[in-house]
Amino acid sequence: MPTVYITAPPDAAADLAESLVAERLAACVNRVACDSVYRWDGAVVTDEEVVLLAKTTAERYPELVTHVEEHHPYDVPCVERFEESDVLPAFAAWREEAVEPAE
Repeated sequence: MPTVYITAPPDAAADLAESLVAERLAACVNRVACDSVYRWDGAVVTDEEVVLLAKTTAERYPELVTHVEEHHPYDVPCVERFEESDVLPAFAAWREEAVEPAE
């Protein structure tokens, strides 16, 4: 089961996180404020951003990526998938249930 690392500007992060959970694409999204330094259009840029850690399943991951691409304000959003080699079984079961599509 993957955890997905996403960065977003502060004014978009809350809505993006909430929409991922509301659409059952993530069971939970943690939001952590950060300062990012990166290269964009040939310049070094420093911005305030929010790290989003979205807990999802392998089955829902492709839809999560599509949702981020469609709703993220950046031209090139950061979306990185981390695979877990060990997770508490009760947490894994909760996450699986939380992202099952509603009937």
